[in-house]
Amino acid sequence: MLKLPKLAASAAIGVALAMAGPAAADWKPEKPIRIIVPWGAGGSTDQLVRTLAGDLEDALGQKVVVVNQTGGAGAVGTKAALEADKDGYTWTAGAAKDLGTYIVTGALDTRLKDWHLYLATVNFTVLSVNPKSKFQSVEEIVAAMKSAPDRVTIATAGINSAGGAASEALKAAVGGDYKMVTYDGGAPAVKATVAHETEITTQLVSEQYEMLRAKRLKPLASFTPKPVSLGGIGDVEPITKSVPNAKVGPVYFGIWAPKGIPDAAVETMGKIWDTKIKSSERLAKYAESKGLSVSVVWGGAAYEQAFPTTQINAWQIHDGGKSKVSPDKVGIPRP
Repeated sequence: MLKLPKLAASAAIGVALAMAGPAAADWKPEKPIRIIVPWGAGGSTDQLVRTLAGDLEDALGQKVVVVNQTGGAGAVGTKAALEADKDGYTWTAGAAKDLGTYIVTGALDTRLKDWHLYLATVNFTVLSVNPKSKFQSVEEIVAAMKSAPDRVTIATAGINSAGGAASEALKAAVGGDYKMVTYDGGAPAVKATVAHETEITTQLVSEQYEMLRAKRLKPLASFTPKPVSLGGIGDVEPITKSVPNAKVGPVYFGIWAPKGIPDAAVETMGKIWDTKIKSSERLAKYAESKGLSVSVVWGGAAYEQAFPTTQINAWQIHDGGKSKVSPDKVGIPRP
């Protein structure tokens, strides 16, 4: 399988330790940790957080409570974490590029740099159709986007979601238009295409994987620079084979807390990331079962990894006419 870019473990640890500065006492939480999943149950964020929860409980000696709080294409749950007490007990999660583009869509006044990032997996999106769809190739979809855009119905979790970004990437590359049909999370978006409520979905491979293996969805292209080989499914060609100028990038998933939480909480979670999470069998098995790569980094290394994809996403949203503010006005230069 294609292994998407990730930092060498030694380099990531070095950057993390350099950022941590002088050693601080380990943080010992005195009550359960809450992680808000700003998407519905069963989606990529929900799957990852519930996978990480067991390792975090083991390391912290406290219960990790996972709360699904949907709405606003992820903005509602993220806002709840942003406005919670800065005591280290409330975290949220998702795709880093979504977090970095809420300010562009006007959904939430926050930037990627406002958060302590802890990344764990590298995901990617897939252009798939219902097997009975009127579209059986990327070329047919592109032609319809230019001639009959209302016929091109794409199920996503909203403009800020990975599926929304992939749809906008396709539109930016070929022109024309399409009809985005939004749902409260990637899992219901995928189910909508399986039920043939829509013709297409561009959601994450981790959300589509079971339906692809069961042949209830047909993959047409991956939003990756190279073909991917998915167990039980076969090879999926990159979107750039049919649309050479499409901009693609990895989707980094993890958890995060707003800056302002105690330094001890930041450093303790970093130590857990460099040890427990980096060697997690739970995480490795989850990634393998969903066709993902593992990339465990935090702090400055995580920001440097996630920002380029955030740039691509932000400008695709803007160029597609769906932004409330130009990315360069909020510190996101054109890539």
